[in-house]
Amino acid sequence: MTRKLLSYRVFTSLAILSLFCVGVRAQTAEGGPENTGPCTSYSDGTRQVCFSLDSDLLKRPVSRTADGHPDLAGMWNGAMGITEGSLTHTIAAREGSFVNFERDDTIVRRINQNRPLYKPQYWETVKELDEEGNGSDPRFRGMPAGVPRMGPPIKIIQLPAEMVFLYTGLYQNSDTYRIIPTDGRPHTPDDKLEGTWKGESLGHWEGDTFVVDTVGFNSSSWLCIEGCIHSENMHVIERFTRKGDTIAYDVTVDDPDMLIKPWVEDTTTMVINSNPKAIPDESLPYQENDVSHFVTKEHH
Repeated sequence: MTRKLLSYRVFTSLAILSLFCVGVRAQTAEGGPENTGPCTSYSDGTRQVCFSLDSDLLKRPVSRTADGHPDLAGMWNGAMGITEGSLTHTIAAREGSFVNFERDDTIVRRINQNRPLYKPQYWETVKELDEEGNGSDPRFRGMPAGVPRMGPPIKIIQLPAEMVFLYTGLYQNSDTYRIIPTDGRPHTPDDKLEGTWKGESLGHWEGDTFVVDTVGFNSSSWLCIEGCIHSENMHVIERFTRKGDTIAYDVTVDDPDMLIKPWVEDTTTMVINSNPKAIPDESLPYQENDVSHFVTKEHH
């Protein structure tokens, strides 16, 4: 299989397995149809992988709530069932099989150069954690992904004084949630704020963009699988901008204790589930059976 074709299949399934971009097809800008959607920074220096969105998704009118804000409520990223049979043509692995997924998945992820830039004193620590991820990654031990690694919600409930984000799926925390006040309250003073996995999130509107401002973290979670640690002073800004039947989800991570500059993640495109009766599936409970059987350091 050529590298171009493998990269195409790897990226497509990455989007699907992360429940980030259901209803979106990945195409290469080189030799493919004209791109109508956002591009990612996945690149090997000669081409870029882009989302080619159905133009109707972007052009559809945006409904608004009684207070005039865009209506973000609904199930996002579509509905899907994850089975080996259903992923035969999209899974990020040779022959469309789960067997080589972990190894083949890295071909595209390692190409992406959009990573947090750490101060020199943390380089060796991040490198070591990356190499020893099987035993060091908190997600591998059943710990929460935390903000922002948990990504965008699969369901949004929009209320006058708060937003409720629901999460489920393969990678995100099993059946977890975030309640985000939008009543204008300030953050809790630092000396009274206890660090947590998801931090303290407050929401407000900047025009038609919903902004979630989060502080008050512990230092236990990672930003990404490559050993991307952070400090308790991390500050995360998430932006949700509805465009037709999609939402552009943008994240900026500022951690002056560890990072040389704020890290701006690649834009994630969320797509509305067209079934108004759709509800999130129940996630299976976590049970760790793997760590004691690891025989190599291959995990990404």
